[in-house]
Amino acid sequence: MNEDFLKCIEVVLKAEGGYVNHPSDPGGETNFGICKRNYPHLDIKNLTKEDAIHIYFRDYWQPMNLSGIIDLSAVLEIFDMGVNAGIRTAIKMAQRLVGAYPDGKIGVITTAKINECNGFTDAYKFRRRKFYKTLANKKPELAVFLKGWLNRVENCHL
Repeated sequence: MNEDFLKCIEVVLKAEGGYVNHPSDPGGETNFGICKRNYPHLDIKNLTKEDAIHIYFRDYWQPMNLSGIIDLSAVLEIFDMGVNAGIRTAIKMAQRLVGAYPDGKIGVITTAKINECNGFTDAYKFRRRKFYKTLANKKPELAVFLKGWLNRVENCHL
């Protein structure tokens, strides 16, 4: 684990909170943002913060390949979106924003385009808000989470 990850994960964990078993959450019971649907073999209720951090590093941070992005605020935005809405969704959103081919994988071209994009973080926040509002409209059963999602975007900063 590196220093950038450790800074970002603290923001993400603040947004994710502790144990929740909300009936409208399609992920089922969740702890530190780790959900039963994605990790059916885990005892979610008794998951430790340290275990969650290791999962985020292994299953989100490393596969997202964010290390070449210079602006840590941009890294945090993409990482947080990846945790909340899925890695490919987060990366494709960034790629579309900067005009890179939206394949859901960060490589040298996507990294360069993000690094060259003035105002990336604000533009990405705008797109996150739009994504969540659209999702809540398309799936009314998820509208209960909209205020929390929007607060998450506003509070996503170092």
